[in-house]
Amino acid sequence: MNCKKSILSAAIVASLSFAAQLHAQETTSTTSTQEATDLDTVVVVGIRGSIEKSLDAKRGENSRVEVITSEDIGKMPDKNVADSLARVPGVNISAASANEGAFDENDRVSMRGTSPSLTQTLIDGHNIGTGDWFVLNQTGTVGRSVSYSLLPAELVDKVVVRKSSEAKLVEGGAVGSIDIVTRNPLNFEEGFSIFGSVGAVYAELPGKTDPQISVLGNWKNTDGSFGLSVQAFSEERHLRRDGQELLGYDTIGAGTAAGTAHPDLVGVYFPTLIGSALFEQERKRTGGMVTMQFKPSDSVEIEANYFRSDMKADNYNRNYMLWGSRIINGTAGNNGQVPLAGYVVRNNTLVEAEFAPTPGADPSNAFGIYDQISRPGAKSSTEFFSVDGKWSVSDSLTFSGQAGTSEGHGESPVQDVAEWDVGLNSGAGWAMHGVGAADWHLGNTVTGVPGVANVDYRLDWIFGFQDIDVVDKEDWAKIDGEFLFDGNGVLSSLDFGVRSAKHERNLDQVTAQGPACLNNGVVDPSCPIGSSSPFDPANWPSGYQSYPGDFGDGLGGSFPRDIWYFSPGQLAALNEFTNRDKEARFYFPGAYGLEEKSTAAYAQLNFSGEKWSGNVGLRYVRTEEDVKNYVNADPTDPDAVTTSLFGAFKTVRTKNTYNDWLPSANFKYNLNDDMVLRLAASRTLTRPDFSALAGAVSLSPPAAVGGVGTGSGGNPNLEPILSTNVDATFEWYYNERSLFSVGVFYMNIDNYVALGTDRQSYFTIDSNNPNGAFIDYDLTVPVSSGAKVKGFELAWEAPIGENFGAFANYTYADGDTDDGTAMLGTSKNTYNVGAYFENDAFNARVNYTYRSEFYSGLDRASAFYQDEIDNVSASLGYKINENLSLTLDLMNLNNPKTKYYAENRDRPRSIYENGRQYYLNMRFKF
Repeated sequence: MNCKKSILSAAIVASLSFAAQLHAQETTSTTSTQEATDLDTVVVVGIRGSIEKSLDAKRGENSRVEVITSEDIGKMPDKNVADSLARVPGVNISAASANEGAFDENDRVSMRGTSPSLTQTLIDGHNIGTGDWFVLNQTGTVGRSVSYSLLPAELVDKVVVRKSSEAKLVEGGAVGSIDIVTRNPLNFEEGFSIFGSVGAVYAELPGKTDPQISVLGNWKNTDGSFGLSVQAFSEERHLRRDGQELLGYDTIGAGTAAGTAHPDLVGVYFPTLIGSALFEQERKRTGGMVTMQFKPSDSVEIEANYFRSDMKADNYNRNYMLWGSRIINGTAGNNGQVPLAGYVVRNNTLVEAEFAPTPGADPSNAFGIYDQISRPGAKSSTEFFSVDGKWSVSDSLTFSGQAGTSEGHGESPVQDVAEWDVGLNSGAGWAMHGVGAADWHLGNTVTGVPGVANVDYRLDWIFGFQDIDVVDKEDWAKIDGEFLFDGNGVLSSLDFGVRSAKHERNLDQVTAQGPACLNNGVVDPSCPIGSSSPFDPANWPSGYQSYPGDFGDGLGGSFPRDIWYFSPGQLAALNEFTNRDKEARFYFPGAYGLEEKSTAAYAQLNFSGEKWSGNVGLRYVRTEEDVKNYVNADPTDPDAVTTSLFGAFKTVRTKNTYNDWLPSANFKYNLNDDMVLRLAASRTLTRPDFSALAGAVSLSPPAAVGGVGTGSGGNPNLEPILSTNVDATFEWYYNERSLFSVGVFYMNIDNYVALGTDRQSYFTIDSNNPNGAFIDYDLTVPVSSGAKVKGFELAWEAPIGENFGAFANYTYADGDTDDGTAMLGTSKNTYNVGAYFENDAFNARVNYTYRSEFYSGLDRASAFYQDEIDNVSASLGYKINENLSLTLDLMNLNNPKTKYYAENRDRPRSIYENGRQYYLNMRFKF
């Protein structure tokens, strides 16, 4: 691995050196097409052209914006839109939606030290229904943020990041919005043209190469009145994530054997589970976009768009774990194990402990637990259809409108699961060394083979949600008007309009499977005499496979790496011994529904003078929430449904209506020809996450009988989140493609959604309670609070000579909540540094991104912080001729490790490695 890294680093340096040599060999007759470009008459492409267009668009706006422009048709600066956004001051990216741990593709975008849900993502000015492929994001933490993994960069013309608000903009981004703008057919040259790329991606950790293809065709008639664009894409990729996970912490009780023998340990925290986690996945993203544009006259224009993206995401997750909670708390009939002398407590945490084997114990003590979870058919999708129209009634009055519908799905139809007790009577131990990988073992257990059934391993339970299909849908319509004043005064125009939308989010069916017998080939949960049981070793798989030989090589620590597992097909065969009856196994706490209607109206005055311009406006928003949840009920209640094995339940609907007024003002003053001062103030709105309002109740049962479980739930009475924002920015365009800027911002957020705990009781069926019992759970639930964020941004970019250039930016964000808890998503320090070279034939770019630690939420009743992380990426390009070019995008070159920790740095939570990826593409245009 180190050898590969050194070779790659040398390759990048050599590429930039080669670029410098090309630059030195250029003749003086070579003229840069970007110099003194008139952007209204000349189409510029490439890195320098992209920068020039972006700065020109940014400078022309009255409000506070950043713009990323494509380098050519179908070519964004990065393979992933989120990675391009990472270089914008004040923008953060993450590779996880919630607490599932980071994968190798950045998936979520946030702004100015807040969570992704407070940043709105639009496509061509409208919301989209979206879905998540990972089951925990389908059933647990369900935010309003958009999954960028469904949005190929090839679709994008430009991305507009709005840091200050205007009354005419769609509400929904309390701290800002991101509008992904696609291409219009009439902006192409007349006749037929085709653009695309064919290539492959190599993922280093799984060692796989997969195809990537994207094609865009455009036709425009000779008089420029009609155009048609059709784009299609198909992108496959293998993913492997090596990790170590510590799944929560609990305190040692006075009644445990450890607490009795060592009273100094009572109240001390210990890790509940420590595991060697291997995640593998094959992704296939397919879809396309069709756009028709019709302009029958200079005063009328109509455009229709259809887009769809599907991502198949079959995945297999294995986690071979030391079971700390069972070691400490014990099971029915014993009260746990006592650590041997020499244990270490630091920061009120049992960071080092050894436990002796228990030979001869019957039933044998399980010091470990092993989860194998296969998810065939996991996928996500999004699609939308929209129609836009524009009518210039006169020289002074123009109307425009948009209507559309969008729908997204997140699906996990099947989870094939086996949970095995391992480390039987083996003893165990761990040593944690702060953030990063811990040392741990299961005594003398041989982890590379299953061993002897019921001696070395035994089936503990079969669990897993089935039939998951989360539907996210929005219908909308709006009409906007613009009236131009005569130009004799400071008032330049009046914008006005109305908008109506209905958003729905539903998870109607959650089937929680459990083990069952087969009686003459038919599932029979009663397991009559003569039936075949999943707990009979005769029905367990024979033969096994092993973790990759280099598993965990980059993680550090001493822990099990050579681990056996059963294949997805073997798990599917074992899971024939399960009860998946949709009615009897309907897990009602996991289902929910939400309908959200919003109406809005606005008016905005735009004004300008000799050296200044601005706007002031007011937007009215009405929100009607209708939340559906299922709750425990008395079986005698006439509204109760009694068909579920998880108890009687009934439907509860909660309806609320909110009316909000959102003023905004933006002011721009040209200090001279090169310097601009901007001031902005606004009141903005974001509605709470879907899981916060209507969230399914997600439960993790206690390891021992008599214990308290953990979980999460929703709060349908949360009000819309309102933020009062103030911005001030100074921009100095001191040369061509050059900018130095400094800005300050302040946000006062009302109804900020914080997390609290609430103890509730739920009927539970698991290995400790096979016949079911009411168990107490400490639920993490959302509550209304307040928060404040203040900070500043610095940005610089400039050419260095004719062909080189560089950029750097830094953002400081300081977030505080009213209740003193950490603010979700707040990284105090974020910075980006990059350099590029470009001439007529060759281009190269290197980027470095850093983000400091931030709070990610609560998971299993303990805090979840992501540690600081940095990333190096690079791209190389060679223009073969006017029609063909080669590009090489290199991602995660420094092979970053994503690390998490709990309440303090002596309580690590996880560490992951995803490896590097290399995208090689042949681009063509005709």
